[in-house]
Amino acid sequence: MATLLLLILALLVLGHVPPGRSEFKRCWKGQGACRTYCSKMETYMHLCPDSSLCCLPYALKSPMPFKAEKK
Repeated sequence: MATLLLLILALLVLGHVPPGRSEFKRCWKGQGACRTYCSKMETYMHLCPDSSLCCLPYALKSPMPFKAEKK
């Protein structure tokens, strides 16, 4: 009986622990994270719907468009 009670208690506690990836909302097709500040290894891309920054790792940042020189 004590083992069953301990098992039920453990399942109740584990049910209230949030999953690890729920800390930040995802953005930019799931590649970035909405945060207040970007880390040193990330760059800001655009604003998330809640007005936080969409931070992308430098490896995923799209290249800047080429601008033609005016003559």
